[in-house]
Amino acid sequence: MIPQRLHILKELLEKEPTDSFLNYALALEYAKENDLPKAISVIETIIARDPAYLASYYQLGKLYEQQNEVQKALEAYNQGLIIAKQQKNQKTLNELQEAIFLLEE
Repeated sequence: MIPQRLHILKELLEKEPTDSFLNYALALEYAKENDLPKAISVIETIIARDPAYLASYYQLGKLYEQQNEVQKALEAYNQGLIIAKQQKNQKTLNELQEAIFLLEE
């Protein structure tokens, strides 16, 4: 059985399949269901289609960390750093820097 939120998100995405926020929410639901490959795939698609969607990079890094793919996590975080600097988003920049620091310890 598909959880209710997942079902609602899929219905909404039928009308707006390229909506980055809805796709991001879908990825988070997949992650909650421990379907990390699907979550990663959705976030990679968001980044390919909307590289300015900053939240995707942090989440992608965390998903890769859960899969013990440290190098891919670092790559996602570093890509996010570039976008965060371009957007002058200090909060996300700090979060990404902290994530990198913790991985490189």
